[in-house]
Amino acid sequence: MTLTIGALRAEPGQKTRGSLPADLGTTTVEVPLILVNGSRPGPRVVITGGVHGGEFIGVDATTRLAGLLEPDEVAGQVVICPVANPPAVYGGRLNISPLDGVNINRVFPGDKDGGPTDRMAAWLFEHLIDGADAYVDLHSGGIDQHLLDFVGYRLTGDDALDAKNRAMAHAVGYELVIFGTSADGGNSHAAANRQGVPAILVETGQLGDRDPATVRRLLDALYRLLHHLGAIEASQHIKPPTVPPREWIWTGEVESSVAGLWYPDAVTGDEVTEGQTIGRIIDPIDGSEQKVAAVSTGKIIYNMNGLSVRPGTHLAAIATPHH
Repeated sequence: MTLTIGALRAEPGQKTRGSLPADLGTTTVEVPLILVNGSRPGPRVVITGGVHGGEFIGVDATTRLAGLLEPDEVAGQVVICPVANPPAVYGGRLNISPLDGVNINRVFPGDKDGGPTDRMAAWLFEHLIDGADAYVDLHSGGIDQHLLDFVGYRLTGDDALDAKNRAMAHAVGYELVIFGTSADGGNSHAAANRQGVPAILVETGQLGDRDPATVRRLLDALYRLLHHLGAIEASQHIKPPTVPPREWIWTGEVESSVAGLWYPDAVTGDEVTEGQTIGRIIDPIDGSEQKVAAVSTGKIIYNMNGLSVRPGTHLAAIATPHH
């Protein structure tokens, strides 16, 4: 089958590179795409990097993967989008778009008649994600975030879809596999699940890391996942994971209720108990202090390393092993 997305086409056995315009209302951006149409039938796998600005590992790894994957080694179709949210990647350094201050990973599947970020999300769903057999969204700890590598997936209430999500998450080969108990919310993989598309989130690296070794770790994970999905056969590219996956469950997120300066007392990897003080927010005007408590018991999987925070800033996410 010919792989067609907008004006881009790839015949079976062909790799096509190009970009497509996305009309965001106030501006139009060019979204880069690499279409790898395999020489044999198989699944359509969609991989996005650069949903957030300041998260470099996924952008680098998808760009490298696009150069490495050749159609004659692919069964099915692999659609690679290294920069899924150009305004945030090129114009921002945090997870919000400079066009409207919106975090795209809170508004999926978007609204084609909404603001710029809602339109960007809707464009990605319409052109890339709808109808895919599997979707993988790559993230990392941005320049202000400590993070443990993990894979995220959701429980949807559909046993067959849940089994596909879980199998994809385990195939990545990271030790931490963390699930949420519903497919609600505006995250890319949750919204994809609501459209019936198996999907996972893969987090690799922290603090704006762009180290080649971290990129290699993610590339190895992507090869394992593509092999699991039947998009590539076993080859020398595929390295077995070094640790068995272990399932965890999200138990809570800590958000800032005020603007100020953040001083954490507990950091990524620390075990905390519900009600424990995990940091303080100082008002730079009068020096007053607001204590921040853990909302649940468990391990901090990622936490805010940046100094300045505002209401709604994620300060920490907590998970616990699932038995």
